[in-house]
Amino acid sequence: MPLGLMLGSLGRSMRRKRLSSLDILSSKRAPRDYYKGKNCKPTGFHTRKGGYVIVDEKLPRFVVPDLTDFKLKPYVSQCARDLTASTASSTSAETTENKS
Repeated sequence: MPLGLMLGSLGRSMRRKRLSSLDILSSKRAPRDYYKGKNCKPTGFHTRKGGYVIVDEKLPRFVVPDLTDFKLKPYVSQCARDLTASTASSTSAETTENKS
């Protein structure tokens, strides 16, 4: 047997499989009844009789500040005006006077 054929078969037998494709588990690579989900936390638990109990401690709590007297608006107009250097300097001067 030629040396090249022997080394080629030896190299193929000792080659390691790629591990990067093995660690990604999706519904295509898993059993038929596998459901991966959308990375959401459960808000309760299932009962023995098929019901679902929502646990109040597991519900998300959003802390929103009171913005009733807030000067800035949440959106920027599509036709916003360009600031010139004189307007920008007068605006910064007004803000420094308000702070002191």
